[in-house]
Formats: sequence, C-alpha cells, structure tokens
Amino acid sequence: MKIDLKEVTVEQLAAGYQDNEELGVKAFSGRLDVRPPYQREFVYKAAQRDAVIHTLTRGFPLNVMYWAVRDTQDFEVIDGQQRTISICQFVEGDFAVQVGSVKQRRYFHNLQEDEKRQVLDYRLMVYLCSGSDSEKLDWFKTINIAGAELTPQELRNAVFSGPWISAAKPYFSKNGCPAHSIGGNYMSGSPIRQEYLETTIEWISKGDIEGYMARHQHDPNANDLWLYFQAVIAWVRATFPTYRPEMKFVPWGELYNEFKDCLLDPKKLEAEVTRLMLDEDVERKKGIYSYLLDGKEKHLNIRAFSPAMRREAYERQGGICADCGKKFDLGAMEADHITPWHEGGKTTAANCQMLCLEDNRRKGGR
Repeated sequence: MKIDLKEVTVEQLAAGYQDNEELGVKAFSGRLDVRPPYQREFVYKAAQRDAVIHTLTRGFPLNVMYWAVRDTQDFEVIDGQQRTISICQFVEGDFAVQVGSVKQRRYFHNLQEDEKRQVLDYRLMVYLCSGSDSEKLDWFKTINIAGAELTPQELRNAVFSGPWISAAKPYFSKNGCPAHSIGGNYMSGSPIRQEYLETTIEWISKGDIEGYMARHQHDPNANDLWLYFQAVIAWVRATFPTYRPEMKFVPWGELYNEFKDCLLDPKKLEAEVTRLMLDEDVERKKGIYSYLLDGKEKHLNIRAFSPAMRREAYERQGGICADCGKKFDLGAMEADHITPWHEGGKTTAANCQMLCLEDNRRKGGR
C-alpha cells in the first residue's frame, strides 16, 4: 500500500470544475472525480459551506482529505467531497460569504486581488492512496474509524472503482433510481447511501460482496446485477401479491435464491400471512414471509411465557420436570408449550409446562 501526502492549492483544485447531471462532479483539471454520477447527493448546509470558506480566508488549517488513485492515474475523492465542492463553488461564484472585516457578503469576484490570491494559494493537504484492492479497503476502513462519514459500500465503491461500478450506480444509487422505482417498497435503507446497491450485491453473491465486486470490477456493464434485481422483485410480487409494510424488511434476495424454482401457491400463502399477522404470539411480523418458505420458527420470535406463567407451572408441577420426572430448582428449568405453537398451541398459562434444561433442548431439536 502506497500513501503519499500531497499539497494541492485551491487554484489547482478548482481548475476545470464542473457539475454535470450525466458526468458527475469533476475538478483538478478533470482528473478528480469528486462525486461520480448517481453517488451520494448530500450537500452542505449554508453554514457548513461558509465555514469552509472562512477557514481558507483566515488561513486556518482544513482537515486533510483523501483521494484514491485509480488505475488510469486519475483520482476519486474518498473523504472531503463536500469541502471540495464548497471550495470550487465559491471560486466559481455560486455563492457569497462574509470575508474579513467587510460586513456584506461577497462573491469571489468581488474580493480584492490580494484576497483572491490568498484563497487561490491556500494549500490543501491530500493523502493519495494507491495499492491492491485489499490494501486500499483496509486503509479506507481505518479512515472511516477516524471519523469520515462513509458507509461500507462507499468504501468498496472506491476500492473497486471501474466501468462496472460506474454502470451499476445509475440503477441503484440515486433518489428516484430505477431500483427505487420498482423495488422501493421491498428495500430498506437509502439508495444515495449505497444501501440498495450493497443489499443487491449481497443477495446475488450470497454474502461475498467484495469478492463479487473484485470479479466484476472491469466488466463493461452491470446488466447481470440489474436483471437479477428485477427478477427478485418480480418473484416477490408474484408470490406475495398483497403488499404490507413489513415486506420492506425481508431478505428477499436470499429467499429468491433458495425458493425461486419451487411451486408455490400465492393464495394459500396469503391466507397464512393473514392468519399469522393476526396471531398475537407472533412478535416479529416481518419474519412471517421467511417462516412460510423455510418453516423455521426463529423468524417469528414467538412470544415467551411470562415469569408469572412460568412460576405458576412450576408450582403446579411441584418442581417436577414434565418429561423426565426429576425435581429441579426453578432456575434449572425452562417453559415449554404443551401443545406446540405450530400445532395451534397458545402462549397461555394453561398451555405452559416446565421442563429441565436438557429435556427442553432435546425437545427443541426434534
């Protein structure tokens, strides 16, 4: 891993600045990708933006910024995006600030020549990070720990930058992007924080996000990822056609991967969804969809017996395990449904029995 500390003047940074809907935000004579197309759209508020300019005009130090060195020997901002945009916009004349003792707000072109030169000659400290993908990822994680507001997927985007990630972002990484339009009701998180992209890659790669991105880094397009996402959403809509808010928090890609080829009956599934939504013992309603496909009760977080119910059953049994017939202290026993929940048993005092730890574990495994 190679890390170089570079001084860049504001004049050099702002050279060739452009903010284009299609091309993204560029600076440093076109060599710096400040905000690639469809990446995070967060912008500073006026007070934050003004504070950056005040730092320059007073000659105070500005926090160090980090750029990733791409294979093409140009750069991508890893940390410092909004500071860079604020500086370039001010030099371009997009907003005015109060400079020095003059109370009126002034645009850059209103400054005296010596004031302009002070801004343009200001030296920014930039770390240039280059190396293998794994080395860069480790370094960017360290930066993130130190306080840069980057999501794990934003770090990966920087490490595995190339034609594939550039092609994927238009689908997944912008407010109103196609992924949000067709699947927003089934996805949690925010597209501009790269969470739609991250989730979809996690689904298609079965958890190996970085490995998948490394394999596809130089692919000319991201068609496979986009077609996969569309297939997942189409399958969800066909399998569970009645939408409920809980569907936003289901790992749909994982279920699609496992059950897409199974013959499922949407009407029967809908009837079961309704029944379980009404069941007060089911505390995790979003788990209903996974449960109906794989049958694992852990998704549902079935309501536990209350301490009073457990004590009542213990006293009723005289401390005797209902399975092995041996006597135990209350702390060495656990509550169990006499009639199992999946057979219609409810979490009530009348349906509660106490088993020793060993027998309850054995019963749970049956």
